[in-house]
Amino acid sequence: MEKTKRLLFLDDIRYPIEAYHYTQQDIFLRSDWHIVRNYEQFVNRILEKGLPEMISFDHDLADEHYLKQNSQEFVEKTGYDCAKWLVEYCMDHYLDLPKFYCHSMNLVGKENILNLLQNFKEL
Repeated sequence: MEKTKRLLFLDDIRYPIEAYHYTQQDIFLRSDWHIVRNYEQFVNRILEKGLPEMISFDHDLADEHYLKQNSQEFVEKTGYDCAKWLVEYCMDHYLDLPKFYCHSMNLVGKENILNLLQNFKEL
């Protein structure tokens, strides 16, 4: 039986090795990443397999996220929406947050995700 992949990589286009190239974080060299490309895949993976050991977030998960600046106008959910769902899931199930990293190149989105997760972790 195949071992369940314990690392979750949320990104609409990139692969972990590509994140390694610009972050230089060795964790992205591991082969046990499971890749999810959008909010629905992210939620379904956690509901089906439980919390992973670690999650790496991208913020922009659809073409519209690259083109529009006002997040109120987004139709597709972002990595920030995934992080909000994760916090609510952990609160509802009395679970500790898994380790997290944000490999997004969107600096504002990255800061928002990390601030949300860090603030929850400190509660």
